[in-house]
Order: sequence, then C-alpha cells, then structure tokens
Amino acid sequence: MTTIDGPFLSIVIPAYNEERRLPSTLATIMAFLAHEPYTAEVIVVDDGSDDRTAEIAAATPGVTVLRCEHRGKGFAVRAGALAAQGSIILLCDADLAVPIEEWSRLRAAIEAGYPIAIGSREGLGASREGEPWYRHVMGRVFNWITQMIALRGINDTQCGFKALRRDVARDLFTRMRIYGDDAPVVRGPAVTAYDVELLFLARRRGYPIAEIPVIWRYGAETKVNPLRDSWRNLRDVLRVRLNDLCGRYNTTSAPVEEIAP
Repeated sequence: MTTIDGPFLSIVIPAYNEERRLPSTLATIMAFLAHEPYTAEVIVVDDGSDDRTAEIAAATPGVTVLRCEHRGKGFAVRAGALAAQGSIILLCDADLAVPIEEWSRLRAAIEAGYPIAIGSREGLGASREGEPWYRHVMGRVFNWITQMIALRGINDTQCGFKALRRDVARDLFTRMRIYGDDAPVVRGPAVTAYDVELLFLARRRGYPIAEIPVIWRYGAETKVNPLRDSWRNLRDVLRVRLNDLCGRYNTTSAPVEEIAP
C-alpha cells in the first residue's frame, strides 16, 4: 500500500441532526482508537444540521468538524473524504450501525492489496440484527435493480461502512457528478445512493472491490423514509446509467495505480 504523510486512518462521519446519537458514537470510536497502535483522525461532516450536532462534535477532543450546507449524505461524505489526510479513509454512519471493530476486516483487505473494501450485510459471515422484514425485502429489491442497471456482482452497495485508500478516494470522489460541487441544497434527511456512483466509477477506473461481510444493527431512530428514499435512490441509479450513456464518466487518464489482488 502506498505510504503518504499524515495519519494512518481517517474516519469520516456524515451527520445531519445527530445530537442524540453522536455523543455515544464518538465516545465509542475514540475509546477504540485509544487502544490502537496507529495514528488516526476523526472528521464529522455536519450536513447543515439545525440542532447541536456541530457543537457536540467540536467539543469532543480529537474530532475535526467540517460544516457544509445541507446537500445530503452523498455531498457530505464526498466533502469529508476529500478533506481527509489518512492513508486509509473509513466511511461510517453516525449511528455506528456497523460496530467500529469491524474495521479490522476491511483493513485486512486493504492491506492485502485491495484499494477499496466495502462492508456487506449479505453473504456468509454477515449479520443483520433487528431489521424489520419489510426493510430487508426493500433492500434486496433495490440491490436487484442496481445490479441489473449499474453494478452486477455487488450484493450490498448501500452499507454505510466503506474503506478506501486515500489516493483512490480522491480519484473517485473528484469524478462524481451527482453529488459534486454543484449538488443542490435539500430539505430534511436526504439518504442517497451516492454509493452506487462511487462504486460504478471504481469499476470504470479499474479498481478491484473487496466485499466484506460485517455485523449490522438496525437502529430504531433511522432517518430512512421507505417511500421517499427508495425513490431518491432509484433516481440516483438511473442518473448513474444516464451519465454513463452520455459519456459524462469518460476519461483518458489511467487510475492512480492498477492493482490486481
């Protein structure tokens, strides 16, 4: 793996109105990092919250806060990833639905040579705890649609636990079209399918993707709205395919580094 200046690990947490869940999440992450031998930074990207999310994050020692207009999760994740300085960037949700300890599984894949490792709630070794049956059905239908339209062979694009080498993250996030610099301001929680565009670009750029089974726990305070967010996510998948057909992802430059684990 390429070595760069800066911490070994950057943890990027997008957060919108997370004043209730964020204190526990940050305490858990900082306690975990305190026992690790490497250097790390934690970046909370405040997605235009109108509660005390940014204040709580800023008051936590060792946490950097990046304030953005409310443009949705995809824009917030992109902003945090581009600001991160770690050799590896770990993206995780503010509810810590995937325990931070699962990071070790993704780290092993990155250190084995994969430029991207994504947590998966499907497959042997994965666990979905407390999830309502209808949410599971919705997720599987969405994944089937995603595989048919844009990303064959990836069983779970939407798990919010992903690790990327920093050089690869910058290569991909700077090429995103749907949630780039001109993403519009939105209202209310905006869960998106930015993951589909990110992974689609990774495939186009020739980066192998390791899909790693993880533990995932359903949160009763989830901000996912089944109807609104299903439509938004489907729209994002269709936009990815349309962008591709219109040549908006075409590039003549090579990936930062070709890797074939």
